[in-house]
Amino acid sequence: MLITEFERDNRILKDQLADLLAKTWPKEYGQSAKTEVEKLLAPERIAVAALVKEELVGFIGAIPQYGQTGWELDPLVVVPDFRRQNIGARLVSFLESEIASRGGITIYLGADDENNETSLSQMDLYQEPLAAIAQIKNLKNHPYSFYEKMGYQITGVIPDASGWFKPDIIMAKRIGDFEEVTEE
Repeated sequence: MLITEFERDNRILKDQLADLLAKTWPKEYGQSAKTEVEKLLAPERIAVAALVKEELVGFIGAIPQYGQTGWELDPLVVVPDFRRQNIGARLVSFLESEIASRGGITIYLGADDENNETSLSQMDLYQEPLAAIAQIKNLKNHPYSFYEKMGYQITGVIPDASGWFKPDIIMAKRIGDFEEVTEE
């Protein structure tokens, strides 16, 4: 398997990415998948592919924020038959290295809980949100656990972001090395 920058002019790969997005998130991408692919491949963004014999099996992207210091990871997707084979971890590691090489120091993401996969769902997170985050439980294989294994931490939630009692779990990771600056 090859992890590499996405060939932005490769029509076959773009079509494979559109199909993967539409199948993985039909409500979000559905009929607009090809339009979304063009957004994901905008020149200022980072786009990374996982390929097996020229077949797209995974994708990760990032959007620059706060100049170049903060980046939003969006999206990470792996073909179902290739999940649990370390592809997601390899994509995340590649992305982190690429962001660091561009001067990035933090990456963040939102991991929606639309399907009651964590203990934060079906809860009014406007009441004691920090206590709820501190006691979060993964009920149905929500991806926040994957990101925790990759060194990301939950830094907050957006209550009701995906509907009533369906929060977006905000996670972040520092990737840059802090170098103390002293005045002379």
